[in-house]
Parts: sequence; structure tokens; C-alpha cells
Amino acid sequence: MSDTFVVVGGDAAGMSAASKAKREDPELDVVVFEKGEWVSYAACGMPYYVKGEVEDLENLVAVTPEEFRDERDVDLRTGHEVVGIDPEGETVTVEGDGETFDQPYDHLLVATGASAIEPPFEGLGLDGVFTIHDMDEADAIENYVTEHSPDSAAIVGGGYVGIEMAEALSARGADVHLYEMLPHVLQPFGDAVAEVVEDHLREQGVELHLDTAVSGFEGAERVERVTLDDESHPADVAIVGVGVEPNTDLAADAGIELGETGAIATDEYSRTNYENIYAAGDCAEARHVVTGEPDHVPLALTANRAGRAIGQTVVGDPEPVGEIAGTAIVKAFDLGAARTGILDEERARDAGFDPVSVTISAPTRAHYYPDGAEITVTLVADRESGRLLGGSVVGREGAKRIDTVATALTAGMTVTELRNADLAYAPPFSPVWDPILTAAKVLEGKVAGE
Repeated sequence: MSDTFVVVGGDAAGMSAASKAKREDPELDVVVFEKGEWVSYAACGMPYYVKGEVEDLENLVAVTPEEFRDERDVDLRTGHEVVGIDPEGETVTVEGDGETFDQPYDHLLVATGASAIEPPFEGLGLDGVFTIHDMDEADAIENYVTEHSPDSAAIVGGGYVGIEMAEALSARGADVHLYEMLPHVLQPFGDAVAEVVEDHLREQGVELHLDTAVSGFEGAERVERVTLDDESHPADVAIVGVGVEPNTDLAADAGIELGETGAIATDEYSRTNYENIYAAGDCAEARHVVTGEPDHVPLALTANRAGRAIGQTVVGDPEPVGEIAGTAIVKAFDLGAARTGILDEERARDAGFDPVSVTISAPTRAHYYPDGAEITVTLVADRESGRLLGGSVVGREGAKRIDTVATALTAGMTVTELRNADLAYAPPFSPVWDPILTAAKVLEGKVAGE
């Protein structure tokens, strides 16, 4: 009798694990329970669906449920929610199709994802107030905007979701007000990135309210205003994007340990404190490549990569899930902003480093080649060892240069080693000294005390 691999959650980590395990061992019984109807979808594309650049919501689906069942031989059951895990009995309790039943497993993956944080705002339940973290929410926003053509929009939160939705709703004709309780948008990207992005948002007509806490929303049945401590502003639609929290209740109730971040604690193979129970994706911790400590950075590649490795491990060929650097990139109208590693110097000091940083601006192409742009690069290193700790970039082109920095972090490179990297040069793509190399060269001197 073959083993049974049960997966809880049908998005990036879960379906990557299911597909990989089935491909490696066709005799393995792979059962996936997903409480919703959507699986294997690109959540990062949802703002572009609302904006109108993605024509059909189903275009965001990478592999359909039918393809998983018919072509990959995965027993995928949508509309089925796992409501309990019995690690000792090695079963999960499932509700679906009007019945409750127990499903045995030999290996179990908890890939329950994360949920949008819902602050205790007044009026959060009004029509026209949304979070956006799944496909149904994206569809509801698009339908609402199409039906009501809002003149004004309130975006609460200046992270990825807030910036992307500000662009989307501006493109749909709304006057956008963005509220951020911290001094800057995109706080994890550092001040150098934030200030460039903020100036550009204002140029695009977005009204920024920084250092501003929202208290709620007002309206009869539909939202009409966003309220602050001592004033209110018109709002015909509101998006609350203040972050996500890992879905860990199912795991915690079963005695699966959580880490210091609040996500599920895992080892290098994504095993939990139960050897045959794994956790991956937005609900789980991963190890940070710079600090070597557990961290929780819910991003798509982290989930996909971990799921694939777990699928390999389950069939008897253990593969580590790999470390993370928290590499992220966001489009803000005509700008690209990206970051990786540790940029916050206080966090670097807490991790035992003596951080030193530089910020430079440089052209993205040879000075004589047309249509180039300025890009701002920040790099952070440890003064004693010269080890690179993190970096950020922002500009109208070239934000994917962050991948060079992420690669250097993964390799544990020093600033000098990065400065000596043999990067490509041709006038349409870069100056002779790529901006990343220029920043590394300047930081090298600062590390040396020059």
C-alpha cells in the first residue's frame, strides 16, 4: 500500500509540493484540501486586474483545478476545509460536501497561508471597504469600482498593497488619498527609497498623509468618508492594506509549535516539531541568509521554492528549502523599488553587526546613450568583516538590479567581492561601472575608513 501525502492549502506552497511529490513518485497518493475554489493563483497580479491591465481574473491562475486532477493526478478537493489535525493518530478532520470525515496521512504539509490584517476600525463592514488578499476580494473590488465609478479612494497602508492599489485606482479615475501611520511609505525599503517614491506619488496626483493614523470609516450603508482623530475626508471606496498575519490557528491547536515571529517554526527541511508534518508558505518561518535566524517574510518565491523542496523530501530524497533574503520589488507608477537583506541599521546591530551604509545615484545607461535614467542605490555592510548585509534600489528603470545584491547575499560576499564582480556592460544597458558596482566601490572605501 502506497503512502499518502496530505496537503492543507491549495496555493503556491501546497500545489508546488503536491505536483513535485507526484511527479517524483507517481505511486504516491497525494490529496490536497483547499477550503476555497481558487488554487495556484498569482496574488501579486491582483492589483493589475483591478487596474485593468489583466483582462480576466482567471488569467492569474497558473494551473487550473482540472489540470491538477486530470493531468497531474493530484486528488485536489476544493470547497473542503481541514478543521483539525491529530498528529498522534496521523489524521486530519475535514469538512466538505456537507459531511465531516477523517483523512489519514503518512506525510502532512500545512500550507494555510496568511490573511489580511483587519484593524479594529469603525465601519470596516461598510460596503466599499475592502482588504485584498485573495481572488474573491480582487473580483469584488473590480466589480465595485466598475459599478460605482468612485471619485475618491482611501488607501490605508503604504506597503506593497497600498502603493499598487493607489496606482490601480488612480488609473480607474479616482482621486487617491494614501494614509500611512509611519513617517514613510515602504518602510522596510529604507528612507532613500521611500523619499523618491513619495515624491513620485505626489507627482502622479496621490495625496499622501504620512504619520497619520486612520480611526475608521463613515457612511450609511456604503462608505462615504475615512475618519482620522480630528477630521474626515471623502472616500467612495477604501482599501485596507496594513499587512498580513500567518494563518496558524489550525497548527497551534494541534500542538505544532510556533516561532518567535508568530509563524510556524520549521527546520531546514520545513519540518515542524512533528517529523512527518511540514509547514511552508505564508504561514511558516524561514531562515534568513544574513542573520541565520528564523524570519517571516511572506513572498511568492519563498512559498514555491519551499513547496518544491518538501515534495522532494516527502518521496525520500531530502532537499533543504533554502534561506531567504526578503528580496522584494514593487512598481509605483513609473518607478521600480526593490530591497533585499537587512537595511535597518538597528536590526543589523541587534544581529551582532556594526553596520555602515552608503547611498549613491548613478545613470542606468552610458551618459551619451538616450533614454537613460537615474537610479538610487543603497548598500549596507558590516564594518569589521566587510560582509554585505543588504541593499535597495529605486528608479524609473533597472530595479531588477537588486537581484545582483540578493545573489551576493546568498553567496556571503564582502563588499570588495561585489565590487570585483564582472557585470555586463554595453551602453544601452549600463555604464562601464554598473550602479551596483559604483555603490560597492564607495561603500568599500567607507568600510576601510577612507
